[in-house]
Amino acid sequence: MKRLSTIALFVGLTLAGGSLRAQNMPVVTAHIEPDSIMIGDRFDYVIDVEKDLVQVVDFPVFDPRDGKLELVESLPVDTLERDGRHLRLRKRYRLAAFDEGKYNLGVAQVLYADKNILDTLRSRDSLYLEVATFQIDSTSQSIYDLKGQKTLPFRLSEIRGYLLWGLLVLLILAAGAWGLHRWLAKHGKGFGDLFKPAPPLPPHVAAIQALEALHNQKLWQNNRHKQYYSGLTDILRTYIAGRWGIGAMEMTSDEIIAAMRGEELPDKARRDLESILRDGDLVKFAKATPDAEQNESDYLKAYYFVEETKLVEETTVQPPEDPMQN
Repeated sequence: MKRLSTIALFVGLTLAGGSLRAQNMPVVTAHIEPDSIMIGDRFDYVIDVEKDLVQVVDFPVFDPRDGKLELVESLPVDTLERDGRHLRLRKRYRLAAFDEGKYNLGVAQVLYADKNILDTLRSRDSLYLEVATFQIDSTSQSIYDLKGQKTLPFRLSEIRGYLLWGLLVLLILAAGAWGLHRWLAKHGKGFGDLFKPAPPLPPHVAAIQALEALHNQKLWQNNRHKQYYSGLTDILRTYIAGRWGIGAMEMTSDEIIAAMRGEELPDKARRDLESILRDGDLVKFAKATPDAEQNESDYLKAYYFVEETKLVEETTVQPPEDPMQN
């Protein structure tokens, strides 16, 4: 008899603990706003959860069934009420329906996690949605076949405004062209002069400008010696190609030095060119690191090489008149 009492007490405590635990579980409710719509309209699927502050719930990712419902927007979770440790949360899904009928959306489900417990909580009742369509009264509305395209006669009045505006624009353009022609004729030019490309810069002018731009980049000051000497030697190669017509861009340093032996150059300019090309090869291929003095020296050598070898246009000097002939 004593043993039976012990067993009954144990079963009672177990049931009481389960009931207490069930009372502490979050409560899930759900509803639809509105529960009946016209086809193509939107409605809200709403899930409410009442829980303790420390309890963790996760709302589902809504999966429309059979492709008949479309998820328009999943709104963020909202806190409707907070009283001490008691919270009331709401998750709202905005949906749309495009097929007529009555839908059974089932019960709402929420994932619940608490210490070693991982469970799915469900609402009590299933949710139903009714989607209606527009009813056509065939007794008052007649259905007709599609009519063919009707061709209307063309009337000038339909485009008269466009023609007048177009004529006005043409007159303005013609007046502008005539004024531009008068201005060009006054300065001894024609319309063709407006579209002529700018004449190319002389090789020495282009080289000096490129050298100044390279110097302003401060490459070797930032330990970019290879880029500095590549730019320096490329400027000289371009200048040599433009000045003497030698294909220096496709030549090695030795080939350039050999080709320049046939050109008339000052001895210093010839030595400076060879020195720059040799220093550039050491930096680009042997990974040499020149000091600041050598970097500046090679820049000045390149600058004066261009200045000393540039092609100077000859100007004809008229001899002075003999005053005795007057």
